[in-house]
Amino acid sequence: MVLEGKSLGYRYGKEAWVFHNLDIQVGADEIVGLVGPSGCGKSTLGQLLAGHMRMQEGHVSVDGVPHRKGSRNPVQLVLQHPEQAVNPRWKLRRTLQESGMMDPVMRSELSIEDTWLDRYPNELSGGELQRIWVARALGPETRYLIADEMTTMLDAITQAQIWHAVLRWAERQRAGVLVISHERELIERLCGRVIHFPF
Repeated sequence: MVLEGKSLGYRYGKEAWVFHNLDIQVGADEIVGLVGPSGCGKSTLGQLLAGHMRMQEGHVSVDGVPHRKGSRNPVQLVLQHPEQAVNPRWKLRRTLQESGMMDPVMRSELSIEDTWLDRYPNELSGGELQRIWVARALGPETRYLIADEMTTMLDAITQAQIWHAVLRWAERQRAGVLVISHERELIERLCGRVIHFPF
């Protein structure tokens, strides 16, 4: 069981390749760190693996099956700006229902209060909204989570609560997690395997 990118390549327009002929694997039950300086292509790689960007070279498979992003994507991507992921016209209960994630245990672990669900996104703080985005990503069909600077903008207590919940979810679901960050200390604390990018 593995999320695998083979011979991946990407470049913007006719510029030089951001990366070329790149192979990467994230196994189920594995927490993998991807660390590197800003602008080196980490986020682009994460979006390709999640199916959010069109492949220019190579292919991505999920558990041996070619990956095509659908309504219930087995590979979920969480970025650092939660307002990009939610419909501002939906109350947050509908946002979670749409993803299939209404698990009260998961909401409790993420310290999501029931009263938040009857609010609109602009009525929550950034940290509160990020908890909703993480919960939304951890739906019943998610097999792999790509966390791209997921907690970078949050205070230390909120960071710790979110990562504790994510790691417990990954253990229960036997899911794989790719942690993308420039924070080496975070990567080394969370991950069993670390990839230094570019490589």
